[in-house]
Amino acid sequence: MDYKITGYKPEKLFHFFEEISAIPRGSGNEKGISDYLVKFAEDRGLWVYQDEAYNVIIKKGGSKGAEALPAVMLQGHLDMVCEKVAGVEHDFEKEGIRLVVKDGILTADGTTLGSDNGVAVALMLMVLDDEDIVHPPVECVFTTEEEVGLNGARALDKSQISARTMINMDSEEEGVATISCAGGLRIECTRPVARQQTEGTLLSIEISGLKGGHSGTDIDKERQNAIRVMARVLYQIMKNTDGKLVSFSGGNKDNAIPRECMASLIFADAEEAKKAEELACSLAETLADEITPYEENFTCEITSEEGRTENALSEEDAKAFITAMYLAPNGVQSRNMKLDGFVVVSTNMGVARAEENRLVIVFSPRSSVASLQEEMKARLGLLADTFGFAAEFSGEYPGWSYKEESPVRDVFLESYRELFGEELKTEALHAGLECGLFSDAIPGLDAIAVGPTLNNVHTPEENLPLDSFERFYELLKDVLRRLAEK
Repeated sequence: MDYKITGYKPEKLFHFFEEISAIPRGSGNEKGISDYLVKFAEDRGLWVYQDEAYNVIIKKGGSKGAEALPAVMLQGHLDMVCEKVAGVEHDFEKEGIRLVVKDGILTADGTTLGSDNGVAVALMLMVLDDEDIVHPPVECVFTTEEEVGLNGARALDKSQISARTMINMDSEEEGVATISCAGGLRIECTRPVARQQTEGTLLSIEISGLKGGHSGTDIDKERQNAIRVMARVLYQIMKNTDGKLVSFSGGNKDNAIPRECMASLIFADAEEAKKAEELACSLAETLADEITPYEENFTCEITSEEGRTENALSEEDAKAFITAMYLAPNGVQSRNMKLDGFVVVSTNMGVARAEENRLVIVFSPRSSVASLQEEMKARLGLLADTFGFAAEFSGEYPGWSYKEESPVRDVFLESYRELFGEELKTEALHAGLECGLFSDAIPGLDAIAVGPTLNNVHTPEENLPLDSFERFYELLKDVLRRLAEK
């Protein structure tokens, strides 16, 4: 193979990254890379396990003098997000990534790079291949379909793992270690409805211009939820007039804070329509005063049209729908003040729509504490039941709670300080990591998530500073040496 990355040590680490980059490995297409790992292990006489989901575990005994020590798990995922620039021809099912090296930065030619989480795969291959490093027994765990729901980690038979120390390498900032993450799930609430034809004046309201963002990492930024704002407006209009709800559509994904929402009501009486329009305009002004200091592009447009015939919801259905959204918990619910106010529990009302025959509200609750996640599920389930909705729970994954004592964290802090003369920062992440699934399945697991710097992951602008990758391997080697000498 004609390797493009040169001048960095150890050479094999970068060669391994180039080799796996040549193998297509989008989520759901991991058989090729999985088989590559099996052959890698067999060629070196290492213990290897491959399951039906194409997860792979490779075990290597400890170096001389460390053979009898407890094993350490190294972990990362095989799949990558496949995105490309418009106009770029690239078949992710059949083609590997075309790598580009410029000024010490590794990128791809018009596509995502796959450094998330290819760096972890290459790092584990290096540890397994290098006979000169000092380390305890290692169990390298390669999982599949992480990017589409942590599916591989969920399916893996955890009894194949003996390690009770875990180093996950799916973090994306050098010098920062993740020590906790949130669990989450999707809750879809539905209610059947019947519609009745109604004539009159149609009042349409459109909320737009909000910032939105990720329902985990941006939930603490006090960004307004367009669905929640619309529910507030409609609740007041329906309370004070006799309008009937015709349409409602807000949000696209349960894990994104909604930026836009549209709704309409029909009024048989023209005076009532005028009254509702005046109330809506007044509410829009109030909202603008409240919101625009930090949501500067917020807009609320109100229009009316006479002589319309629409299929409207019944008063009972509309009231249940709007009141449920108005009362629903949304945003940050609990913080850990020992961790500078880190978000422990949140929920995002990500999607709401009035379909022809049913009403739909979708929530994405998150928590790093299992008992609090269960409490949030119970609250949302009760909300649904109270307003005549059926709640469906899906895609649940556990959180990873912060531990006051963590030997592996202490080793990383000590190693980083001595290697680089700086303090390793630690942070809790209000989003999902595979550490949660492993911690939930393996009692007493001591885990940490670390990695080199990766920029703009999941986009065609994704890049990897090669010197950061090089430094991180030095850190990993030093940590393994320290663990072998404990």
